[in-house]
Amino acid sequence: MTSTPSPATPRTGGSLPDILVAAIALIRDRRVLMVTARGRDVIYMPGGKIDAGESAAEGAAREAWEEVELQLDPAALTEMFTVVIQAHGEPDGRLVRMQVFAAETDAEPRPSAEVSALHWASTADLFRCPPAGGEVLRLLAEQNLID
Repeated sequence: MTSTPSPATPRTGGSLPDILVAAIALIRDRRVLMVTARGRDVIYMPGGKIDAGESAAEGAAREAWEEVELQLDPAALTEMFTVVIQAHGEPDGRLVRMQVFAAETDAEPRPSAEVSALHWASTADLFRCPPAGGEVLRLLAEQNLID
């Protein structure tokens, strides 16, 4: 498990600070929940930027509520891995540092006002993902959690 950096932490040697993000991985039937934001054509993990003063798990739980209306207890989330990769739509060298947390719930996710659709994704959906989402799909498949 990695420690939670503050939202303003730059990466060592870089001129642009990393974008610090937390996301949930809700897996059912060997597929992981992903979403499409309104006006966008890519699918991504439910998650977003970590706010100042909150832990990565708190950020993941907050974003799960804001995007897919799931109430998750940050203490019940289990950190799986951190993906560090070129940030989608950002200048070359600007990295996203996404901490991914396993989430479990019997509740059904629903798209919020900022999400237009939910998707249960597998590695067959890699072409629809920005770099971070694609890397998450690859890592989940390597762990034999999704197809």
